[in-house]
Amino acid sequence: MSVRADAQQPPPQFPFPGGAAHVRRRPRSVPRWYRDVAGALTWLSMLVVVALWVGGGGIQSLGDLLGASGLTTLGRITGLVAADLLLIQVLLMARVPFVEKAFGQDELARRHRLVGFWSFNLMLAHIVLITLGYAATARSGVVSEFVRLVLTYPGMLLALAGTAALTLVVVTSIRQARARLRYEDWHLLHLYGYVGVALALPHQLWTGSDFLVNPLATGYWWTLWAAAAGAALIWRVAVPLYRSARHGLVVERVVREGHGVVSVVLRGRHLDTLRARAGQFFTWRFLDGPGWTRGHPYSLSAAPTETHLRLTVKNLGDGSHRLARLRPGTRVLIEGPYGRLHAGVRTRRKVTLLAAGIGVTPLRALLEDLDQGPGDVTLVYRAHDPDDLVLRREIDALAERTGARVYYALGRRIHGRRTWLPESAAHLDDATALLHLVPDVAEQDVFICGAVPWMEAAEDACLAAGVPADRIHLERFSW
Repeated sequence: MSVRADAQQPPPQFPFPGGAAHVRRRPRSVPRWYRDVAGALTWLSMLVVVALWVGGGGIQSLGDLLGASGLTTLGRITGLVAADLLLIQVLLMARVPFVEKAFGQDELARRHRLVGFWSFNLMLAHIVLITLGYAATARSGVVSEFVRLVLTYPGMLLALAGTAALTLVVVTSIRQARARLRYEDWHLLHLYGYVGVALALPHQLWTGSDFLVNPLATGYWWTLWAAAAGAALIWRVAVPLYRSARHGLVVERVVREGHGVVSVVLRGRHLDTLRARAGQFFTWRFLDGPGWTRGHPYSLSAAPTETHLRLTVKNLGDGSHRLARLRPGTRVLIEGPYGRLHAGVRTRRKVTLLAAGIGVTPLRALLEDLDQGPGDVTLVYRAHDPDDLVLRREIDALAERTGARVYYALGRRIHGRRTWLPESAAHLDDATALLHLVPDVAEQDVFICGAVPWMEAAEDACLAAGVPADRIHLERFSW
């Protein structure tokens, strides 16, 4: 590993050439009770569902567990909880501000995935149990009873179509299937989840006794439906359209930073009112022709100003190759800002930034934005060779100005070992190497960004070095 060398050329203007000077604002910390409230509301919603089921005679019907009434009531509760979890899924990814600030998109995506698989499995159990219960009551065959339910009960054909859409989403969300899909294709298929929810649930409102008999249940379910639909429409559609129109972002210029790496400088109005923080990301849509509807999450690579934003992207073939061809004046639609890689989650004066490859971009922005004195911030930047060090001149100039310590961990990967270290440090274990560079890392906040396997290895090294889990901040951008 090599220590920072002084830049050979004059340091660049900050935050980037042509942009207005960055004014550091006092970071707004994210209250920890946000997460507690969000979690409590989730569990409360399921408690309400179970209470309504019990109030509707669900427990009494369990007397004959394997009989018609027992199977039917089990089908009712699995369907109710599945419906509740489906709507919670929508709320988790609706970009509700306090929920997003509490968890960050990385944790929300993980919980969304977990809740999704549980809701799908319970939905399948609901279909099987209800069919068996009704078949036992009618003393008919299971297949013929399923066909009768689909063809004669209101909304069941829609529910069948919704189940098919949700099945498609779940199957393509399995890791092995996702690995074979481009991000754009997976994202398009994933939108069918909204179609599936919209089609699968109405039959319960039309025919389910748990919805129709009890006025409290009717009010609860319509309220939850309205909250989920309203949140998605407001925060995923209306707010992004309003912000895009208000701020009028356009491409000012595209700067080549190295092989396959470009920075896109964007100009807009009143960008300070976005309340974007260095290290956060937006979902960007560039109106440059066919394919503009596909949004891509890219982090800010410089601290935002009142008039400019900047992102720096490597051509990885997922739509990022188009950015090099953007023309000045191209209009931009945005969703965001999102994410927890910002100074507001900081809990300690000292901070360590661990970056690999193009993952350095949000941490370069953080290096600029963090309130710091000499030695308060350490950046460790992992790359294959010096030519792969993105924005090195800017990083060196920032370190010179702030007194931050910068280490470049250069070299090939260590073959056959899950590690964050280069081959030149193969004689060290991961935690020892980290403590060699940052002896007091256990008393600091750590921000990590890079490829997912590398981040996980770096996170393990931090934990082994004594860093508490709640002081490790990372976002995987996995899908």
